[in-house]
Amino acid sequence: MNILFIGDIVGKIGRESVKKILPELRKELKLDFVIANAENTAHGSGITATVLDELKEARIDFFTSGDHAFKNKKHLNVFTDYPLVRPANYPPGVPGEGFKIVTVNGKNIAIINLIGRVFMRLDYDCPFRKIDEILANIDLLEKKIFAIIVDIHAEATSEKVCLSYYLDGRVSAVLGTHTHVMTADARILEKGTAYISDVGMVGAANSSLGIDKENIIKTFLEQIKYKHEIPEIGETIFNAVLLVIDDKTGRIKKIKPVVRSFKIN
Repeated sequence: MNILFIGDIVGKIGRESVKKILPELRKELKLDFVIANAENTAHGSGITATVLDELKEARIDFFTSGDHAFKNKKHLNVFTDYPLVRPANYPPGVPGEGFKIVTVNGKNIAIINLIGRVFMRLDYDCPFRKIDEILANIDLLEKKIFAIIVDIHAEATSEKVCLSYYLDGRVSAVLGTHTHVMTADARILEKGTAYISDVGMVGAANSSLGIDKENIIKTFLEQIKYKHEIPEIGETIFNAVLLVIDDKTGRIKKIKPVVRSFKIN
């Protein structure tokens, strides 16, 4: 089974890049399932039903999120109406679910979303203890789980790396998101779990993490916060990772970074 996980999609230019690049990737990589982090899809911060419809039309099958998941309070219905998860270690009572099980080619895949705590703005529950709880609950289900994919949306590489070692052999993949910069450490750990510290992003290439660079530079120079603008034209970068899973054993055979570009006029 071939699964593509796409990094944080940033704004309209990121969505347009997906629409141009993903159809060919589906053919080239013989993809069975596509997951993407959607927390920055609506003008660079937040999620709306409209953008999820657009990305579903582009043949993304499932969405994860992160610290901007609830930016658009008028669109909280997306967590019940769409194939979307929010970080599981938000406090109890928050809309949405932290993990879901989907069926792909007759096989059950669990997709879990977590958020880190180091250098993050809010005090989330412990992601390590939360995933222990989730995995225990999955074990109680009367379903055979073929693969478990974890999106850890976190700032600190050390937190992501340690979570990957903690989960090695217990889940299929631990994939970092949030920093918007693809890291060069994609690998399969000793006990078989695929890992990368950050998958990267889909958005404006000539930018600061998908944001127009000029206002960001002014903020650094003047220490005055300027509005974040998302470029709508120009060169884009498309970051993702390909997971190849053995159809018989469910073990990860390969994790491969996928990098493409496209110019939006």
